[in-house]
Amino acid sequence: MKLLILIMTVWNIITFLMMGLDKMKAKADRRRISEKTLLMSAFVMGGIGIAVGAAVFHHKTRKLVFKIGIPLALIANAAVIYGLIYFNIV
Repeated sequence: MKLLILIMTVWNIITFLMMGLDKMKAKADRRRISEKTLLMSAFVMGGIGIAVGAAVFHHKTRKLVFKIGIPLALIANAAVIYGLIYFNIV
């Protein structure tokens, strides 16, 4: 259980930093992290990092795909965590 919490914490820090990096790249007009990669990262248990990163960096907050995708990723993440706990997998 502790290992899972550690892994998820590190992963969410990484996804948070991905949002910040993409915002920096956008401002510098450099090659960006694809929206597909950001959303996939959110759905692969990185929803909290992406959501907090979007809020902190004011990044991707107007895009409809993120307005819908981030809450869905958070719900999916919560469902996975609930399932792991409910079925005593962790």
